[in-house]
Amino acid sequence: MRYPFRRIGLAGAVLLTLAACQQEKKVQLRTGTWRAVIASPGGELPFGMDLQKLNDTTFTVAALNGAERLPLDTAHVRGDSLYIPIDMFDSEIVAATGDSTLHGRYTRYNPKRVYDLVFTARYGQKFRFQPAKTEPAGQIAGKWAVTFRTDKDSAAAVGVFEQQGNNITGSFLTPTGDYRYLAGQLEGTELKLSTFDGSHLYLFRAFLDSSRNLLEGEFWSGAKGYQKWTALRDDKAALPDANTLAYLKKGYDRIDFTFPDLNGKPVSLSDPEFRDKVVIVQIMGSWCPNCMDETNFLAPWYEKNKDRGVEIVGLAYEVVPTLEATAPKLERMKRRMGIGYDVLLAGKNTTADVAASLPMLDKVLAFPTTIFIDRQGKVRRIHTGFSGPGTGNYYQEFVEEFNQFTDKLLAEPARQQISVRL
Repeated sequence: MRYPFRRIGLAGAVLLTLAACQQEKKVQLRTGTWRAVIASPGGELPFGMDLQKLNDTTFTVAALNGAERLPLDTAHVRGDSLYIPIDMFDSEIVAATGDSTLHGRYTRYNPKRVYDLVFTARYGQKFRFQPAKTEPAGQIAGKWAVTFRTDKDSAAAVGVFEQQGNNITGSFLTPTGDYRYLAGQLEGTELKLSTFDGSHLYLFRAFLDSSRNLLEGEFWSGAKGYQKWTALRDDKAALPDANTLAYLKKGYDRIDFTFPDLNGKPVSLSDPEFRDKVVIVQIMGSWCPNCMDETNFLAPWYEKNKDRGVEIVGLAYEVVPTLEATAPKLERMKRRMGIGYDVLLAGKNTTADVAASLPMLDKVLAFPTTIFIDRQGKVRRIHTGFSGPGTGNYYQEFVEEFNQFTDKLLAEPARQQISVRL
């Protein structure tokens, strides 16, 4: 409500202002663990949330999914509401504060409003789904061969889970990436899993048929995504080799490009800084959580290894592919994640745009895709997708293979050394 100064006078306006300020100061948010819920079309999508006070009006916020503690942007109180920006993924949470409660909306933009869902949170509740009333009817720990189905098509995946009593954690791996950290429970025969990372809103429900080692269920993503899924226990379940899914067109053995850095300066693979070095090209986007998982690995790896003769360059394919709109966002991403290598603005966030801007590639199936170039400038490997830390042993295997392969490339001679021998 607005109070016209002409009707209440200056003194009245001052009193109203003081009263409003006093009311704002009464807002006290409890720090610690909150149980947050987003109203998904499949029902409650819960996740943990940790809130810590920086000062009277600002707070740190982290989303909690199993072993993951994912920092969101700094939140602030304005009036009687808490504002949690999630700039990396063009999202935000705005919620009115109450006595140990928050009630508001989670909104996703892309760049316009994509969906707007009810958000609630209650302080002190450390459970995810409502506490299980019955013991689990079986064990789902291990590996499963999974099929996701829509009305039009199907896709294969591998499910990997760990179980402690009723509590379940794990993920699904696909040829193009993983479903990140999932957490939930098995109550009787009913399985419930969820995750929220500022971008992904995933809710899985299924029922276990122990006699057939079968899971059958449903999967909701965001505001509209829906698939049915089945899973059969299979210790030998596997995906296609991620190093064979994308490749160069016939007649090519290298790639080249020229894209602007975040200051608008053109950067090319033919620049002196890349000559005679092993170069890792990261096809990525700031909107892509799997890309951010890969970046969380690559950024510290680069700092430890850059003096060995290796460079990394990120090619960002963004929702709005203009420097004016996207460069500030990418700069924030670099600062937040400690990225010491160049990130270039390469185009729009579609695989078709990647193909058009890098025509020597036969195809690109996923973000991220990682290209390994040897000291002679030749492409030696193209890796599709990324198995993040939520996949457990798969992530460890990726790290070991990554290090072994880059060590091999670094041990090989450069062009200058070969020309001297000749």
